[in-house]
Amino acid sequence: MRRIDLRATGAGEQLDYRSVVPRAEFDVETATHVVEPIIEAVRTRGVDAIREFSQQFDGVDTRDIAVPPEVLTQALEELDPAVRRGLEESIRRLRLTCEAELESDVTTELGAGAVVTHRKVPVDRVGLYVPGGLAPLVSSVVMNVVPAQVAGVGSIALSSPPQKGSGGLPEPTILAACALLGVTEVYAVGGAQAIAMFAHGAGPCRRVDLVTGPGNIYVAAAKRVLRGVVGIDSEAGPTEIAILADDSADPAFVAADLISQAEHDPMAASVLVTDSSDLADQVDAQLDKQVFATRHTARIQTALGGQQSAIVLVDDVEQGLDVVNAYAAEHLEIHTRDARAVADRVRNAGAVFVGGYSPVSLGDYCAGSNHVLPTAGCACHSSGLSVRAFLKSVHVIDYSRDALAEVADHVVTLAEAEDLPGHGQAVAVRFEGPVER
Repeated sequence: MRRIDLRATGAGEQLDYRSVVPRAEFDVETATHVVEPIIEAVRTRGVDAIREFSQQFDGVDTRDIAVPPEVLTQALEELDPAVRRGLEESIRRLRLTCEAELESDVTTELGAGAVVTHRKVPVDRVGLYVPGGLAPLVSSVVMNVVPAQVAGVGSIALSSPPQKGSGGLPEPTILAACALLGVTEVYAVGGAQAIAMFAHGAGPCRRVDLVTGPGNIYVAAAKRVLRGVVGIDSEAGPTEIAILADDSADPAFVAADLISQAEHDPMAASVLVTDSSDLADQVDAQLDKQVFATRHTARIQTALGGQQSAIVLVDDVEQGLDVVNAYAAEHLEIHTRDARAVADRVRNAGAVFVGGYSPVSLGDYCAGSNHVLPTAGCACHSSGLSVRAFLKSVHVIDYSRDALAEVADHVVTLAEAEDLPGHGQAVAVRFEGPVER
């Protein structure tokens, strides 16, 4: 891995760390020009267009985009029992944390007869996208479906790319997870065409109100184009991990965790921020040893050697905190002395993993947290997927005549100040008797 030396560069306010931290090139804007005709074709030609794109991009001839219920049942029956137990535990833990996130309605009484209730209302219908590609992310089924179910979403559709090796159906483990969770509306559609299907509706798939789930650059671009037509969670880019470590860190742990994210994708980012040159050398040595013991050596080497990955040297943990807060990683691990206290000072991260025994891989499967997280620095303003993503906030205003009378003059005055007299009259008429016609 290349090294970036930020030691002796001065205080954070004198250097914009966002301009020097490693970052992958992920040009969603350019990709929007590729997906626009795909989206338009699905909008105007529906399932016929989807079948053509499945043939073109996935190499499969899909007769029916809907996965039959009996196929879901069969996939679950044939699922490896150990995998099923792992999925069931992942579901159990995530459901517990999601249920803890549920918020009760909040009612505020502002005066006699003046009540505002803040309600949380679930979205009516959602489309959940689960990528195929280099890795069939069955865990993404869990991460999308469970919070939607806990939020109370009434209608859930899920789509995943058709696979040549699965007879034009999504990967069997993904189908089994759907059956395990009781999701029966499943489609064998991938990429931008899946997002277009959700947004506009096509064939048996009715349009949805919200689309969530990670995907490649074309999925992200489709979300950008269709935002407003449909709600989206985020534009997920390549996965990334940052590790803030001092000389107390175990170099074998750090190297293994950097590799774990590099395994996802040649564009995945692995970044170590440390004030210890000795640790950096030891991690390099561990990478040389561990990378060649993995199944996906070439993919990992490409990711670790790319411009998006690096070891960043800093003066101390304090400067390291400034760097990782500027980087705003999807996943941030803290391997320092008093790691919890350091983690408590992190402002920008999709998820924070504290200490040597809370690796990102735990969060990917069984921590009880959600692994659908903001990437590309978006953690400075966005959150990971949760129950809240599937809920809308609605204010319910309930005033009596006397309560309205108490603020009527203020409403009329402010309406006049904005040159909107009709607003004021809509209040005043309630205290003037019937309006003459």
